[in-house]
Amino acid sequence: MKYDEEKLRINTESNRLELEIEGSTAFIEYKLSGHTIFLIHTEVPHELEGKGVGGAIVQKALQYAKDNHYKIVPICPFVRSYLERHKEWNDLVAPDADRFINNL
Repeated sequence: MKYDEEKLRINTESNRLELEIEGSTAFIEYKLSGHTIFLIHTEVPHELEGKGVGGAIVQKALQYAKDNHYKIVPICPFVRSYLERHKEWNDLVAPDADRFINNL
C-alpha cells in the first residue's frame, strides 16, 4: 500500500483519525462508545484526491480498530464502499451496525 510509512494520528480533541500527506491532512471523524468506534465522515483535501489517500486512511483506521479490539459502525459512505471492496475487514463491523446505518 502507498503511504505505509505514514502514521495515523489519533486526535482525541477533535475526534478525528488523521493522516498527514504532503503537508495536507486527510481525516475520518469518529465517535468512540465503549468498544465501538463509529466512523462518521471521511475528508480528503482536494490536492490529495486521486492519490489513494482515502483508501489509505480507511485501511489505517480499520487496522487501528482491530489493534484496539474495537468493533466499527461504518456510517461514512466512503468507508462502507471500502468495506464492500475489501471484505477481509468485515469481521470488524459491529453486529448491530445496520440499525445505526439504516436510520440515517
